[in-house]
Amino acid sequence: MSKILEEVLNANAHYAADFGDKAALALPPARHFAILTCMDARLDPAKYAGLAEGDAHVIRNAGGRASDDAIRSLVISYKLLGTREWFVIHHTDCGMELFTNEIMSDLLASSLRTATVDETGWHDCGTGPGCSDGKYINWLTIKSQEQSVLEDVARIRNHTLVPRDIPVYGYIYDVRSGRLLEVPAATEAGRAA
Repeated sequence: MSKILEEVLNANAHYAADFGDKAALALPPARHFAILTCMDARLDPAKYAGLAEGDAHVIRNAGGRASDDAIRSLVISYKLLGTREWFVIHHTDCGMELFTNEIMSDLLASSLRTATVDETGWHDCGTGPGCSDGKYINWLTIKSQEQSVLEDVARIRNHTLVPRDIPVYGYIYDVRSGRLLEVPAATEAGRAA
């Protein structure tokens, strides 16, 4: 058993021992909202948004981007589980700002092993086999946090399956201060009609 697996299972045993009345939590989120945010390990939506278990849906992916799958999850969150407000929260110092679609597809074409980065750029540490399928994926990289939040809020707002009466707010989490910083243009684009 790996050290990480052992640590996770031990932590789960401690958590389950004090599970208490959490088994009675309702399926719909109690506070009726959802957050789309990045998978970055430095972000803890429960802490920065004041959530307890059962409060809200949190959808995470690389960059917190409004991919088809993220929008699918938001629509399910609303249609079947009653969320009425959505947040798109990206963050400063995001790894999605460190590469482009071309860099990712080139790295994957040479090897499927983990790459490294230094002051001269990304380097593949492995040798084949690679895979050219990476060039067919839009990796949704980020050039500007403000612009990506605006794009994602607008993509959600303009999606045919998203009701016009759901407000979609746009924010950037500052990894240095812990503060949520509004992107006013994004929140305006996500205004409920």
